[in-house]
Amino acid sequence: MNVIHTENAPGAIGPYSQGFVVNGFVYTSGQIPVNPADGSIPEGISAQAAQSCKNVLAILEAAGSGAEKVIKTTCFLAEIADFAAFNEEYAKYFTSKPARSCVAVKDLPKGVLCEIEAVAEA
Repeated sequence: MNVIHTENAPGAIGPYSQGFVVNGFVYTSGQIPVNPADGSIPEGISAQAAQSCKNVLAILEAAGSGAEKVIKTTCFLAEIADFAAFNEEYAKYFTSKPARSCVAVKDLPKGVLCEIEAVAEA
C-alpha cells in the first residue's frame, strides 16, 4: 500500500490522504475545485467541474495512472440542476466513459458545487 501525495492537487483539509495505491489500483479521495497553486475556488459549475477533474487527474498521474485507466468515479453535486453542465465538462476529461455514480447532496466542503473521486488501474 502506497500513499499518494502531490503538490499538483489540493492538500487534505481533514485527516485523510489524497489517495492510495493498493493491489494495482488507485483510490483517490474526493476532490473539490480548489486550485492547488493559490487555494482559490473558481465561480460556477463548469469551472468548478473542470478544476475538480484536474485535481483527480493530478493525483492519478502522481500514482503513475491516468484518465484512461479510470474504472469508476463517484460525483457529488450541490444542485442536481447542474447535472447537464457538470456532464459537459466532465466528459472532456473522462473520455473513456468509466462507470459512474452522480448524486446530489445537501452540502459540500467549502460551499463548492461539486466533488469527484475515482478508482483506477495503477
